[in-house]
Amino acid sequence: MALDKAIDSGKEHRKPYYGSKRFDRTCRNHGSCGHCSENRKHKYTKRLQDTIDQLEQLKWEPTDESDL
Repeated sequence: MALDKAIDSGKEHRKPYYGSKRFDRTCRNHGSCGHCSENRKHKYTKRLQDTIDQLEQLKWEPTDESDL
C-alpha cells in the first residue's frame, strides 16, 4: 500500500526500464534469457572450453601395435 501512496503523491523516483528489459521480465539484471545469461557467463564458458581443449590434448592414443 505504501508504494501506491508514494506513486500517487509523486514521491516515487524509480527509473523505468528501457530497451528489451521493458518487454521481457527474464531479460533484466541477472536474467535467464539466453542473450543476457550468455553475456554474463562468457568468462566461465571460455575457461570451460580451454579446459576441455587441454584434456583432449592430454589423451594418449596408440598409433600402432608396438606402442601397446
